[in-house]
Amino acid sequence: MFDFIDNFTDFLRENPVKCVAAVAAVVAAPVALVCAPAIAATIGAAGLLGTTATTGTVISTLSGAALANASLAALGGGAVSAGGFGMLGGTVVVGAAGAGAAGTVGAGATALANKMC
Repeated sequence: MFDFIDNFTDFLRENPVKCVAAVAAVVAAPVALVCAPAIAATIGAAGLLGTTATTGTVISTLSGAALANASLAALGGGAVSAGGFGMLGGTVVVGAAGAGAAGTVGAGATALANKMC
């Protein structure tokens, strides 16, 4: 049992960049998943998706829950009825992007701090 703890602490000391990147990704992924509708709605309202919803309405003209749902579906490759992964797919895309971004920033900041010390 104590060997595991010793090995774990040795790994943390020897690999600070990897550890910070992993922790940042683990912390950011749930936050991104919870915020996915708001993030997708912001992207959709800005017109960055540039597509129409399954109903034929331009996403940037929608508002509220319709905007969030259509934006998530567009990020997920389209509605399930149209062969895409729907809102679930969009939520996964936003969560993965958030985790990846947080891991990258965390690793970069740690690597920079290590070079400065």
